[in-house]
Amino acid sequence: MAEPIIQMEHITFSYTTEEGVAPVVLDDVSLDIEKGSFVAVLGHNGSGKSTLAKHMNATLLPAGGKVYVSGVDTADEDRWLDIHRMVGMVFQNPDNQIVANVVEEDIAFAPENLGVPPEEIRRRVDDALALVGMSDYARHAPHLLSGGQKQRVAIAGVIAMQPECIVLDEPTAMLDPIGREEVMETILRLNREQHTTVVLITHHMDEASQAQRLAVMDHGKIVADGTPRQVFRHVDQLKAIGLTVPDTVGLLYELNQAGLDLPVDALSVEECAEEIYRLMTERDKE
Repeated sequence: MAEPIIQMEHITFSYTTEEGVAPVVLDDVSLDIEKGSFVAVLGHNGSGKSTLAKHMNATLLPAGGKVYVSGVDTADEDRWLDIHRMVGMVFQNPDNQIVANVVEEDIAFAPENLGVPPEEIRRRVDDALALVGMSDYARHAPHLLSGGQKQRVAIAGVIAMQPECIVLDEPTAMLDPIGREEVMETILRLNREQHTTVVLITHHMDEASQAQRLAVMDHGKIVADGTPRQVFRHVDQLKAIGLTVPDTVGLLYELNQAGLDLPVDALSVEECAEEIYRLMTERDKE
């Protein structure tokens, strides 16, 4: 097992309201994120997944339990800057993260504030733009970009800080299908080519299926944890907590309900078609 970059040990958390302490949002959650991995956290609205994400870089601190980032306790205030450098966050609305009127200036903003030398900032900005496929837009105004392009600029701004891990909290929630595809391609490239640890918070099944590992949350607890194939084959369990499955898995499940015998862990369209073709071929031989 690879060394964990984030360790969550029995954490609990509740938000405080004017009426007092609200119901528990995180309930005894333990989760390790391995260095270099791509982990998706899946759950319906209110399951606690976004609150969990904010614990990964000390944006929130647990009421109970411990969170460690590369061995550093997030409760150590003197190390918060180090933690923010190690774990970058990308949120739903890119407009909330874009602070400059020119794309390349926005990406340079965080490194400048960290005291990075100008020559190094130039290199980081160019590299980050190339990685997210936005080099041609370096001098553009962010507000004129599409939603997917804005989100890629927001990701580039985090990349320029050179974090070991990037946590993306539903980064495609406000995007159209084209924008969602652009952002997912960027996330996959970041993990595969740069070996950056990626944690993706999502409620989209097709996005979750592209991760190496999938943790499912419900009512503040992790109720399933494994590869997407392992998790999605439990269709009834996921339906019971209000979640669907990828369309391919759903089709195979329904065919099985109709009396066929097909594996339900084929995630891609190609795999699904192959399994159906295999069964039809076998039946023709009978």
